[in-house]
Amino acid sequence: MNRRDALLGTTAFALFGSLSGTGAIAAEFEVTRSEAEWRAMLTPLQYKVMRQEGTERAGSSPLDKNWADGIYHCRGCDLAIYSSKHKFDSGTGWPSFYKSLRNAVRTKPDRKLLRLRTEVHCRRCGSHLGHVFDDGPKPTGKRHCLNGVSLVFKAA
Repeated sequence: MNRRDALLGTTAFALFGSLSGTGAIAAEFEVTRSEAEWRAMLTPLQYKVMRQEGTERAGSSPLDKNWADGIYHCRGCDLAIYSSKHKFDSGTGWPSFYKSLRNAVRTKPDRKLLRLRTEVHCRRCGSHLGHVFDDGPKPTGKRHCLNGVSLVFKAA
């Protein structure tokens, strides 16, 4: 591989994510609904966050301060996506986790704020959950900073 090919490969990865199942957002999902169906099942804020990649106001989700044992599910399709065992207090005002459950989420590049961020979404229905940052605790060093309106908590 020459330098030009390596640069093109790096650029393609940054634009489209990896094809390993942890990067690229799929064009189709196991759970699909029409826009009308999504709007009927979600509140306006949930729709804005989950379907239009919005963000809830920091500190507005009671899930940020929920420390009960259990599993957080995607509100859009009920897929188990995060365990309370991986939750931590990031001080940001949003529920934060250092890792997701296996095969639960996917990521894609997000350049909406003129800088590269990593969006995280449900791998089964594509609902926007939040973003992943590189300032989390060990063992992963990741902070999955999530919108509480995208989640449903189920106690153990």
